[in-house]
Amino acid sequence: MSFAEAIRDLPQAVESTVAYKNPYTDEWVETERFNAIVEPSRAQEQAREEDAETDSLFHIPTDSYSIINPVDVYGPLEEVLREEIIDGTPLGDVMFGEIRRYRGGGEVHMDIMFDGLEVRLPGRSDPITMGVTSGYDFFGEHAVYVEGFAQDGYCSNTMRSLTDKEVIKHVGDVRNFRTWWEEILAQVELVADDLFEFIRDAQDVDLDFSELPFTVTEFYGLLGFPDYLAERAASDAEANAASPVKIDMWTLHSGATYALTHFFQGKEGASLDGYVRTANDILFNPEGTIERVERAYEEELEADGDDGSQASLAGERALASIERVSDDLQEKVDQFEEREDALRERFQDAMS
Repeated sequence: MSFAEAIRDLPQAVESTVAYKNPYTDEWVETERFNAIVEPSRAQEQAREEDAETDSLFHIPTDSYSIINPVDVYGPLEEVLREEIIDGTPLGDVMFGEIRRYRGGGEVHMDIMFDGLEVRLPGRSDPITMGVTSGYDFFGEHAVYVEGFAQDGYCSNTMRSLTDKEVIKHVGDVRNFRTWWEEILAQVELVADDLFEFIRDAQDVDLDFSELPFTVTEFYGLLGFPDYLAERAASDAEANAASPVKIDMWTLHSGATYALTHFFQGKEGASLDGYVRTANDILFNPEGTIERVERAYEEELEADGDDGSQASLAGERALASIERVSDDLQEKVDQFEEREDALRERFQDAMS
């Protein structure tokens, strides 16, 4: 199915009058404040068939709600993809991806990638392919969101939140979506230019778990991953590292994205977004990651209480070993920060 067909196949929404039933007169009385958001083709089906399978109602919002339908958002993207060129070919000719529907099609998430807009790592036949992940819902949470992401073809891992997340609410004026998409695609191209350098730098930062007071699984747990994700992430990182005890930050990041891509049990939304940000910090902010692990480990020691001088001494030694890792990172921190600052500055230029 083409992208044009896919977005026109998605459920639409229209406004419909809401009424309440007066319990004393059995009469229906229209309300002036709220209107219902319904799917028109389903409403027609319900009018024809009393036992229609799918309910047409999505939401009953406040009177400040603005409907944004998928064609309003993604129709302008079609135009941009016909005009934007990569290696002499329109982006629309090299795009591919998937669309996922939830809650009767009232919530939609999609991943769009572009063959040729990619990062290639030495020794790998499959590239990291760049794209955008976007979505919307009719339930008042967000009308539209979009952010840059990538798909690692080597292990089918999804790298999300590679650009700032842009969100348009259901309230207020709808902006020029064509300009919006042009700016966002410019951001994605900037990330493609820099991602290789970030990965190369992260490959030079190793954690020697034989000298640390926690296992690889516990490392992910200290970062806030639940046990089932921490175990999957550690298993992948250990399997792909040159040594199961000395693992670089790119491989640790890849383990986290592997777990989130293939084993996350929740729904797309705030919870997944939080874990993604943590995984990305392993790659883009290794110093902050080590500091977070150190704080979490120290809090665990304090929660365990003072079980005697031996335990206290062991805890101090453990913290000292983590601090040594942080100290070793200092000489490389500046280049990470400079590259990230430069990328953020170019993002601002692209969106201005």
